[in-house]
Amino acid sequence: MHLIIDGYGKNKSILQDEKFIYEFLNSYPAKIGMTKISDPMVFRYSGLKPQDWGVTGLVFIAESHISLHTFVERNFINIDVFSCKDFDADRIIADLKDKFELVKLRSCLVRREWDPAELRDSGEVLQLNTI
Repeated sequence: MHLIIDGYGKNKSILQDEKFIYEFLNSYPAKIGMTKISDPMVFRYSGLKPQDWGVTGLVFIAESHISLHTFVERNFINIDVFSCKDFDADRIIADLKDKFELVKLRSCLVRREWDPAELRDSGEVLQLNTI
């Protein structure tokens, strides 16, 4: 499963707080039944445009990863929760809305599993479908 969240927050201080983001990435995998396999990596960055600065964070989990990118001047955040293990997407959306004080968000859930009929060896090359 791959949960993609794009959101606008009301609290710029959260979106630029490297320690807050580190602590979130350090503790959140366990709260959703995932297994953290690395310490979080959190970096402040500056984009080509001065208003594009923010914080990027990533934590590897046994199931894949959780990452986020903030754009502080725009009060904007991108979050990805990517896992080969099923999870409760509605709970995660509610958690992240609360944690990052999001006032507006959109999300997309991509299910990564295959239908068993698609796995039969027919000699065909499967076509890539875009979302």
